[in-house]
Amino acid sequence: MSHPFSTLTPDLVLDALESAGLSCDGRLLALNSFENRVYQVGQEDGAPLVAKFYRPQRWSAAAILEEHAFTRELADHEIPVVPPLALQGRTLHAFAGFGFAVYPRQSGRPPELDDAGTLEWMGRFLGRIHAVGATRTFAHRPALDLDTFGVEPRAYLLENDWIPPELLSVWESVSAQALEGVRHCYDRAGAVAALRLHGDCHMGNVLWTEGPEDGGPHFVDFDDCRMGPAVQDLWMLLSGEREAMTRQLGDVLAGYEDFCEFDRRELHLIEALRTLRLLHYSAWLARRWDDPAFPAAFPWFGTPHYWQDRILELREQVALMQEPPLQV
Repeated sequence: MSHPFSTLTPDLVLDALESAGLSCDGRLLALNSFENRVYQVGQEDGAPLVAKFYRPQRWSAAAILEEHAFTRELADHEIPVVPPLALQGRTLHAFAGFGFAVYPRQSGRPPELDDAGTLEWMGRFLGRIHAVGATRTFAHRPALDLDTFGVEPRAYLLENDWIPPELLSVWESVSAQALEGVRHCYDRAGAVAALRLHGDCHMGNVLWTEGPEDGGPHFVDFDDCRMGPAVQDLWMLLSGEREAMTRQLGDVLAGYEDFCEFDRRELHLIEALRTLRLLHYSAWLARRWDDPAFPAAFPWFGTPHYWQDRILELREQVALMQEPPLQV
C-alpha cells in the first residue's frame, strides 16, 4: 500500500498553491522535513515562499488552526515568530486530500548556544512567548505529559513488536524503571503550571539573523506546540556536563525572567522531560516507518545495536533523575 505522501508530486504542489491564489514560476525546492513535506516555492512576482503540506491524519483542522492562531497572536505582540500567510482569507488550505499552509521565507543560521549573550537573548523572547502562552489554553492540541510522551509510546513499541526478542525483557524493564523515575520527578516538582509552548524548541527551530532592526532569534515551526511546563522550551538549549548546563540555564533565565516568572520547581523536570523525549522519539520513528522517507533517512532504526544504545541511554537517565536538580 502506497503512502499518502507518494501522491504529493511537484505538479500537485504547484496546483495546490495556485488554487490558493499564488502565481508560481515552477521553481520548487524540497526542504528538510520528515513529519510534513515542506518546499521553498518561487513566485512569478515576489520573493520565494515556503509551503508546508501537513501529514494526513496527524492533526485535525481545528488543531492546525490553533497552531496558526497562536503564532499570529505572538506576532501581534511583536515576538519574532513566522506565522502563516492569510491567502483568500484563510491560513489553512485543502487540496487533493492534503492540508497546507504558506509562510514567508525566513533566512538565518543556527544560534551559537555557547555564547552567554545569545542564550540571554533567546531567554528574553522565550519569556515573552510564555507570557502570551499563559493567557489562555489550547482546546484541540494535546498536552505534553507522562502519558502522551511516555506511557503511550512505550505501550505502542511493545504491542507492535518493535523490540528485538533478545533485548525485549531488558528494554521492557529499563523503560519501566525510566517511567517510574519520571513519576518521581513530577512528584518532587509538584503541581506546576501548564501553558501553551513551542514544544520542540531545539536549535534547528531557531534561526538567527544579523541586523540592527530584525537581528536575533526567530522561532519557527510551531507544529508541535502544545500544553506543558515552561521548562520544556528551555532544557533543549542546554548541553554538556552539569556545570556547563547550570551556567547556560542561568544565562537563559537572566533574559527569561525579564518577562515571565520561572517556577524553580520545574528544574526537577529537566531530566524527566529528556527521558520522555527519548521514548517518544523511538515510537515516532516506528509509527512513521511506512513512510519511505524514514527507512531511507534512518536505516539504523530497529536494529539490535539501536535498541542496545537506547537501553544504555535509559539507564543513564534513570541515574540522572535520581540526582538533585540544577541550581540557579
